[in-house]
Amino acid sequence: MSNKYLEFISDEHLIKCIAELYDSYQKAKSNISKKKFYNNKIDTFKLTFDSKFNKLNEDELIKNEILRQIDKSTNNSIGTFHENILGGINNYQKGNLSGYDIKANNDTLFADIKNKHNTMNSSSAESLFQKLAKYADTYKKAKCYWVQILAQKSFCQKWTGEINGKEYSHSRVYKISGDQFYALLTGIENALFQLYRILPLAIEDYLDSIENKMLRENDSAIFDIIESAKQNNRNILEQITIDNFRYYSGFDKL
Repeated sequence: MSNKYLEFISDEHLIKCIAELYDSYQKAKSNISKKKFYNNKIDTFKLTFDSKFNKLNEDELIKNEILRQIDKSTNNSIGTFHENILGGINNYQKGNLSGYDIKANNDTLFADIKNKHNTMNSSSAESLFQKLAKYADTYKKAKCYWVQILAQKSFCQKWTGEINGKEYSHSRVYKISGDQFYALLTGIENALFQLYRILPLAIEDYLDSIENKMLRENDSAIFDIIESAKQNNRNILEQITIDNFRYYSGFDKL
């Protein structure tokens, strides 16, 4: 029986990967309370500009700020989603905190997955190169890859260059873009594009299969702020401002 979604992973595996990411989003949303909303100081100057320049009402301002905070906590989950997908391809497996993210079952490939090309500083890059080189030295037939899912171009090349003042190179250590890594593991040139195209359908199918179809917004932080504003005869932006800056000169007059 042919797969409904993709030919390089099973339908069950794809839905499982989507379910795990959904759970990450739900957890991030449920963690937003009024206290956590304020943990990092809210830039009420930016909110003022957003409200005027983007013509947002006060509810939309808070919802956008909550989404921004959720986005920060779910970025890593997107990288994990790709690890989960790639680990479901025949002859490959996910590392599960083993030091690598993806490896070939026959130890001829090891990879570290980064969702974006610019997520590492020089110290992190140096550490990653050394780790991949160690795998290459230990497994003489292995090619080792720094995978950039969202790279600035499509490429696969030896990873050489200067990091922290030291020259680094290895005959079997590479850096590679997401599209070419998906192609390498699947044998399908546009495998990453196929995943992108099928995701909306697969996500809708998953949401249809669970009791709570839509990603519910966490209203507790919004409700608490609105109630505080009403009790103090302030608008919502003023309430957020005084909650964050009541100890600044003049702000206690709001």
